[in-house]
Amino acid sequence: MSGLIVTALVVLVFIVIYQIAKASELATILRGEEKVKSQTNRLMAWLMVAFFILGMIGIFKCHESLADKMLPESASVQGDHYDTMLIVTLALTGFVFFVTQILLFYFIYRYQSTENRKPYFYAHNNRLEVLWTTVPALALVVLVVIGLKNWFTITDKAPDNAMVVQVMGKQFNWLIRYPGADGVLGKTDFRLMNDANNVMGLDWNDPAAKDDIIIENGEMHIIKDKPVQLVINSRDVIHDVGLPHFRMKMDAVPGITTTMWFTPKFTTDEMKAKTNNPKFVYEISCDQMCGKGHYSMRGTVIVQTAQEFKEWLDKQPAYYANVQKAAAPEAAPAEGAAPATPPVGDSTAHKAAEGATAHK
Repeated sequence: MSGLIVTALVVLVFIVIYQIAKASELATILRGEEKVKSQTNRLMAWLMVAFFILGMIGIFKCHESLADKMLPESASVQGDHYDTMLIVTLALTGFVFFVTQILLFYFIYRYQSTENRKPYFYAHNNRLEVLWTTVPALALVVLVVIGLKNWFTITDKAPDNAMVVQVMGKQFNWLIRYPGADGVLGKTDFRLMNDANNVMGLDWNDPAAKDDIIIENGEMHIIKDKPVQLVINSRDVIHDVGLPHFRMKMDAVPGITTTMWFTPKFTTDEMKAKTNNPKFVYEISCDQMCGKGHYSMRGTVIVQTAQEFKEWLDKQPAYYANVQKAAAPEAAPAEGAAPATPPVGDSTAHKAAEGATAHK
């Protein structure tokens, strides 16, 4: 019954629209078609002017209302370059947008159809075609070159004094690994991975792996003003290491090791003061849809001074020691027997990257 009522209402609406259109057509004939056409053109021209003005006001109000929700200034040196690139892009495209839109709406108003004006058809002009094809193409080439330069910088070899941290994505968590006293990330093998006692597949036949430190709660600690190279992997599906406050982003792909590096500018405490937000945290987000728990895949980055980082790292036991302790509590090493903390900067980026790559 309800379906019949809905159908009847739809038919009734179409009949009403048809009758209105018919009445409008008859009114046009009575008043004079040319006169109605002229009035309609004038009305549409003024409506377009009003639309343009309201649109510009809307853009301004939208920006004003969302200004306080924007990310704070970049927290990394390399991120500053990306911010500059964004500003240049917005300035260039914004200039083109405003100029073209102003001209568009001005022409609609200025050259509206009248009885005394006839349209002029301008079919083709080779010079104009070349001009409006070449200029945008050159502008885009400049923007692309700037982007590639920044991209090659963060994906190139990190400075020799860079600290190295491995970040591995798994549904739905981030695993963080630091080299031990030897300053080298040990070898890994995906076939050795298991959640019980080897979450990152460390190869215990490699002595360099036995003093590595693994943080399973997704909390990464790095040092202010010191380059850090991230060695990025995935245990299962494609994830994406997103560091919005540092303006960094890199895919975590199963079977492939990707890297990027950056230099933090502000400690977490300094950023809390800058944002006037005592609850501020640097976030590691997963920027690639990775499953039903994707929304919960969030980690944190804590930027510290060199001394604060050393004190924190000194308290972290080697992952191998934890595994041994869990397997045989009575034979576990004493609490204070964790490997010594490596001097910050002793490890090199290329050694760690080699160690983090899966080995048979």
